[in-house]
Formats: sequence, structure tokens, C-alpha cells
Amino acid sequence: MANIFTVNEVADLRKCLQIRREVFVTEQGVPDELEVDEWDDLARGIHVLAVDDNQQPVATARLIPYGSPLNSEHQATSNTGKVQRVAVRQMVRGLGLGRAVMTAIEQLAHQQGYRHLVLDAQCTAAEFYRQLGYQQDSPEIFLDAGIEHVRMCKTLF
Repeated sequence: MANIFTVNEVADLRKCLQIRREVFVTEQGVPDELEVDEWDDLARGIHVLAVDDNQQPVATARLIPYGSPLNSEHQATSNTGKVQRVAVRQMVRGLGLGRAVMTAIEQLAHQQGYRHLVLDAQCTAAEFYRQLGYQQDSPEIFLDAGIEHVRMCKTLF
């Protein structure tokens, strides 16, 4: 079983980035310069990391504010968060780690005071998010890094 925790150390953030590069850059061909951005900073984005029984990194996701700036304490001034960069290493897919990471992100979002979450799902993953209670907010399909996506949302409470 995996241990999922909020990332507070740079070394653990590097592990998140390692998983994301493996999944998005190597497997899916996303340019590396598009994969890492200003939210990959412990003071800005909230990252979760799942490690297996051998402490090997296996899955990650991040949560950022959506639609509004941060206040001076780096807290969102909106009640909506955005889930991004959900990635599970290929060798452990199908074991429930994606669901577990999303549950952890949703719990963190609730603790941060978010009432709603949005995410841009790759079309191939949209059904996974539907099973978690997310709904597509429009029929529009758009490209992000050359991959088809749909916008999805969920009310937490």
C-alpha cells in the first residue's frame, strides 16, 4: 500500500517532478519547458506524493488557487482550487493510486477552505474523474501541450 503525504521538502518536490517528467514528458511527449512552471514552488503550489512500501515515488498531484490571486499569506482569495499534474507511474497504474492521490488532494482542498475544484482532464482520463464525482462543465475539447482535454469540476461541500 502507498503512503501519501503533503510535500514540504525540496527533495520530495524533486520526486514529484521526476514522476511527472516520466509520465508527461517521456510517455506523452509534452515538452519539458511546459511541464514545470511557477507553481512548482513549495511556497505556491500544494503537492502530494505517494510512495510505495519501499519508499519509491509512484504518484503525485498538485493543487493551486483558481481564478484569483493569493493573499500575503499565500492563501487563495477564492473558494475554488485547481487540481493539476496528476500522474501515476506506468508500472503501478490500475492499483488505485490515482484515486488515492485525488482523495488526498480533495481533503487538502477542503482544509484550505476550497468549496469547488476544477481540473483540465486529458480526454482519455475523463471517465476516471467522472467516477470520482467530477462533471464536465462544457462539451468543448481543447488542446493543452498538444493533448485533447476537457474542463471538469466538482463541489466538495
